[in-house]
Amino acid sequence: YRTGCKVVVVDGIGRIQATTTIFPHPPQKEWEKAKTTLTALIEEYQVDLIAGGNGTAGRETEELVAETLSGIERPVYYTIVSEAGASVYSASKLAREELPDYDVSMRGAVSIARRLQDPLAELVKIEPKALGVGEYQHDVNQNYLGETLKGVVESCVNYVGVDLNTASAALLQNVAGGGG
Repeated sequence: YRTGCKVVVVDGIGRIQATTTIFPHPPQKEWEKAKTTLTALIEEYQVDLIAGGNGTAGRETEELVAETLSGIERPVYYTIVSEAGASVYSASKLAREELPDYDVSMRGAVSIARRLQDPLAELVKIEPKALGVGEYQHDVNQNYLGETLKGVVESCVNYVGVDLNTASAALLQNVAGGGG
């Protein structure tokens, strides 16, 4: 609550267009200012889809977005996105390399926005064990679990395929025959 809600606008292939932080919740309670900021971003960048994280203040933020969207004349959609592993990615070396100009919390917001666009491309950047793959994941052989999860990720990437024009290095490492 006290550090605010991170807001990121990305284009159709996940490039960052704008970032800001709003403070609609206590202790700041800048609800109207937050709505004004969101409205301005939606209009300026022609936003048509909003991803909200399911973490801290997620429901309260959903209320803010719904209220904001009620004043927008065109259709803009909102959905909740799982934040599982976002904090792990945002603090990782890969995230620092990909998004060097942004702090940890803003990198997490970028990851959540991109997850809505291409979940697989974003989730491959996170160690599968960090996603909370099961209640008993720590009770099994960790090497076996790691190798099995890696195989599942590779299988998914190869089944779905990748767009070579937009794929990240993290995604390409999972393509069969790619040398990853």
